[in-house]
Amino acid sequence: MQLYKNHTLKIYNSLTGEKELFKPVHEGNVGMYVCGPTVYSNVHLGNVRTFMSFDMIFRYLLHLGYKVRYVRNITDVGHIVDDVDDGEDKIAKKARVEQLEPMEIVQRYTVDFHDVLTQFNFLPPSIEPTATGHIIEQIEIVKQIIDKGFAYESNGSVYFDVVKFNETNHYGKLSGRNIEEMLANTRDTDGQSDKKNPQDFALWKRAEPEHIMRWPSPWGVGFPGWHLECTAMSTKYLGETFDIHGGGMDLKFPHHECEIAQNEACTGHSPVNYWMHANMLTLNGKKMSKSTGNNILPSEIYNGGSPFLSKAFSPNVARFFMMQAHYRSILDFSNDGILAAEKGFTRLMDGLELLKDLKPNSVSSVDIAAWKQNCYEAMNDDFNTPILIANLFEGIKYVNLVNDGKETLTAADITVLGETLRGFTFDVLGIKDEKAVSNQTDKLEGVVELLINMRLEARANKNFALSDQIRDQLLALGIQLKDGKEGTTFSIQ
Repeated sequence: MQLYKNHTLKIYNSLTGEKELFKPVHEGNVGMYVCGPTVYSNVHLGNVRTFMSFDMIFRYLLHLGYKVRYVRNITDVGHIVDDVDDGEDKIAKKARVEQLEPMEIVQRYTVDFHDVLTQFNFLPPSIEPTATGHIIEQIEIVKQIIDKGFAYESNGSVYFDVVKFNETNHYGKLSGRNIEEMLANTRDTDGQSDKKNPQDFALWKRAEPEHIMRWPSPWGVGFPGWHLECTAMSTKYLGETFDIHGGGMDLKFPHHECEIAQNEACTGHSPVNYWMHANMLTLNGKKMSKSTGNNILPSEIYNGGSPFLSKAFSPNVARFFMMQAHYRSILDFSNDGILAAEKGFTRLMDGLELLKDLKPNSVSSVDIAAWKQNCYEAMNDDFNTPILIANLFEGIKYVNLVNDGKETLTAADITVLGETLRGFTFDVLGIKDEKAVSNQTDKLEGVVELLINMRLEARANKNFALSDQIRDQLLALGIQLKDGKEGTTFSIQ
């Protein structure tokens, strides 16, 4: 259903600082690009919160009936250690320290990233391109920027000329920075001698002999600058102008500011209509940091391995906890906070289960249509999940009141109430229907037990060919049978 035709969605645009009516470039279609991880270490919980915010946005756009092309990249080259232009590529450094091929590092932490997101019930993006898979496109963009007069080659590297660009454009409009003040407050540092101006940023970096990640280019052997890949991949898959570009608040400057400059230098116009930024996650009121020990890994939530937590919590509860805060607000993660979220989560799930047994009446004493409208109004107001969740609990209150005989609902309203509660809980917020998963598991176990009994009967009849066939075909499906003194058991690989 094309629900978007009946809903007025407003999105907070970081570029203008205002909530704006959402109008996609092409009606019924949305192009969304989100900056993905640099895969040189395990994904941390703060990253998970950012990607979860955009997973929720992706889900709601789909719920409204939009056809969404969601592109989320993998940075597997070119992200310099200090996020400016000096130092070493993060993945190359990790590979050198661990004496591995860079792509071994990339593979290890890309798998970890996907595993963590699967635990939290993320939808996969439409396209997940990598920086190394788009070197040719990045080189072509550098050529275009040079041809337009906004970049220059220096000693095998190519830099974007920020001062030249600012003569006709506004460098700093996303982050609210003033180029003159930036230049006045910048001191010369080592490694900037090849630049005309300290604020210039690398489009292409010369690779020193010891640098392991390197590609040929018109300017010599080197590797792309960090900011270049997102310009190349977003425009390749979404066009020169697309709808939404998202990322963490920390990416506003320099990364997204540089993206805007690169795109405008190439095309002469702004690349994105709506810039969106998710805010940070703190731990016990302080910034998360590995160096200070104020840190928690996603896996430590559901395996109970963190000293900050009194027990293990399901990924579902953790997701519900994060959805209770607006994506643009700072969220503090604490043991007390997630304990409270677990109580709320249980109340929501119990209400959804109770909904199945409600007895309809000939009249409704509650205005379900108005309640449903409130749910949509919350999400249409810049994806306000805390207000949505408050409305969902209001819906659960109706369920309990009807069950207790204090309110009444018609069969039609019970259907609307159930569809709306389940739609927003499972489809939009991305909470996994654990009851449904449990039921599926029970059915699978029943089928496997049936096959085990058939195999035992085959062996008793000395039909060993059939017995082996059952065992081998189950193994091919990832189900391993184990024969022991107590009988045959199985495990799912």
